[in-house]
Amino acid sequence: MLMIRLARFGAKKKPFYRVVVIEKERARNGRNLEVVGHYNPLNTPKQVLLKHDRLEYWIKNGAQMSDTVKRLVEKNPAAAPETPAAPAA
Repeated sequence: MLMIRLARFGAKKKPFYRVVVIEKERARNGRNLEVVGHYNPLNTPKQVLLKHDRLEYWIKNGAQMSDTVKRLVEKNPAAAPETPAAPAA
């Protein structure tokens, strides 16, 4: 089973996380299939970068999100594509 979860990187007491697609049985920082985002909790405000199109792809293919990743996605939804304004006649 595939999971979308956080993998911890960074120095001691300075965590930095990658949002990764990985087999559920693998270690936290084991070999992943794809990095689909980043999360830096030490920045003010907290920095979250997610590739929403890739998240949707993996979810459609059966990947499950961890509770923490679900929370990050809910708080940082994909920006709606801007539609060009109609030209004035």
